Amino acid sequence: MTRPPSRRQRQSGATLIEILIAALILAVGMLGVGAMQAAALRNSQSSLERSQAVLETYAILDTMRANLIAARAGAYNMPLTCAPIVGGTRAEVERAAWHQGLQGRLGENACARIACADNVCTIELQWDDSRGTAGDTEQEIITVSQL
Repeated sequence: MTRPPSRRQRQSGATLIEILIAALILAVGMLGVGAMQAAALRNSQSSLERSQAVLETYAILDTMRANLIAARAGAYNMPLTCAPIVGGTRAEVERAAWHQGLQGRLGENACARIACADNVCTIELQWDDSRGTAGDTEQEIITVSQL
C-alpha cells in the first residue's frame, strides 16, 4: 500500500509571495537604473554646453584674427552683457552674430565679455548650468589668447 504524498512533497514551483517579492526587487532595481539614466543625461548636456562654450571662444578669436587691425584697435571689446547686440561696423556685426549664436547654443541667459589690450584678448562666457549634478547657476569660462 502506498501512502499519499505529504503536503511538503506535493509542493512544487514558487508561491505567490515569492513571486511578488521578486517583482518588487526587480521594480526597485529598474527605478534605480532609470534615475541613473536621467542623471547621466543631465550631466551629458552640461558637458556639451561646456564644450560648446570653449568652441565659441575659439570662434570669436578666429573671427578677430581675420579682422586683426580692428581687433587690435579694440573694435570687438564689449563689457559683460546678456542683452542682444546690434551693430553697424564689420566688427560690431560679427560680434552681434557671435553673441546671438552663443545664446542659441548656451541659452538665452548666456552672457559674454571681450577685452583686448596689448594684443592679448580675454573672452569670458557665463551661462546657467544648474541642470547638471551640482551645477552652478553662473558657470563661467575664461579664455585668454594672444592675437
